[in-house]
Amino acid sequence: MSASTIVSVEQLRARVGSEIAVSDWLEVTQARIDEFAEATGDRQWIHVDPERAARESPYGRTVAHGFLTLSLLAHLYQETVTVTGLRMGINYGFNRVRFTGPVPSGARIRARFRLAALEDIPNGVQMTWDVKVECEGAERPVLVAEWLNRRQN
Repeated sequence: MSASTIVSVEQLRARVGSEIAVSDWLEVTQARIDEFAEATGDRQWIHVDPERAARESPYGRTVAHGFLTLSLLAHLYQETVTVTGLRMGINYGFNRVRFTGPVPSGARIRARFRLAALEDIPNGVQMTWDVKVECEGAERPVLVAEWLNRRQN
């Protein structure tokens, strides 16, 4: 994993509207897909049955759950962006999420983080990130989202 992009709130204020960071590639293994299926109870064959997926799926193999890809944003962000001077962060939610393509098992994904807005809130800031998740070799993103994070002093 490469070094994190380390920025202060002041540096972020000056870069609103800019891409702040791009994560390293992360492999989405069948084991990770299976663990997610068990954790969520979503065991649809297109995710967890490689033999059937090879025969019947238009993708020729299993694919990750869209919600797994979405959930991996927390990991990709934490490994990629460090905001200094703030004590803790929380996921505040999403204004928009679209699953725009499949993530086949064994594929690698990465996220691009563009800071769309930064607002002061009591004891911290709220950051709105335009995020695109890319799948290696795909022509278009597999996920696009507007994600709200809060960082507290």
